[in-house]
Order: sequence, then structure tokens, then C-alpha cells
Amino acid sequence: MSQVDYDNLAQVIASLTENERDHVALMATIACEVHHADDRFDWTGFYRVTEPGMLKIGPYQGGHGCLQFPFSRGVCGAAARTGQVQLVDDVDAFPGHIACASSTRSELVLPVWNGAGGLIGVFDIDSNQPSAFTQDDATHLTNILNATFQR
Repeated sequence: MSQVDYDNLAQVIASLTENERDHVALMATIACEVHHADDRFDWTGFYRVTEPGMLKIGPYQGGHGCLQFPFSRGVCGAAARTGQVQLVDDVDAFPGHIACASSTRSELVLPVWNGAGGLIGVFDIDSNQPSAFTQDDATHLTNILNATFQR
């Protein structure tokens, strides 16, 4: 299992996104940089809150993703609904998991907040490996998201 140099990744993202305020541009840059940072990351992208209780696909890297789903369904919906990081070692054991890709074995989903404390979406990383993600991944990626979207 590869180890991401999160300090370097955070510096690269901060440099690339300096003075940028457009959320889609920020999401596209983060999805690209994180996706290519580690071979565990099979699908990396954002689902945006586009109306109350609904997530729609945003910028991503990897194969196709589901186009939309409600907060009431799936791992992404759980992150949006609860505002809590979802670290799922085995997606088949997650009640209500939505299989956008049959190759997904584990998933990490982080809520994304704007500077006013509003939920703007979730950042979803899928892996074709079981138990691919750690709390360390969740902590570092949350810090990168907060530094980018809450400024």
C-alpha cells in the first residue's frame, strides 16, 4: 500500500488554488491531484449539493460515476446527511451502498464545508482494494478540504 506525502500534496494544492474561489475549479484541481497521489485511489471526485437533500456528480477522475443520489442513500448520502466522515472498509457490508462501479471494495467520503459552515458537497474516494483507507487519510484530506474551501 502506497503512502501519500500529504504535506507535499497540501502544498501543491494550496499553490495551484491560491486566490481561486470558484468551487468547481477547486474541486477539479483537488480531484486530479488526490487521484494521482496514490494507486489506492481508483475513483476520486466530488458530489455537489445542488438542491436540498440531493447530490449531483461534480469534477472527478476515474471511470463513470453515478449522476445523482439523495442524502438518504449510499455512503455519499450518509456523509452528507450526518456531516460525518464515512470510512468504509467493505462497501458490501454498508447498508444501502450504491454500486456505481462493481470494482469498488472500500470507500472514504468526506463532507465539504464552505467558509460559512454550509455543506457544499462530499469528496468521495473509491478503491478496488478492501480496507484501503485509514483514519490518517481521512484526517489529512479533511485538512486539505478545509484549507481550500473555508478560506
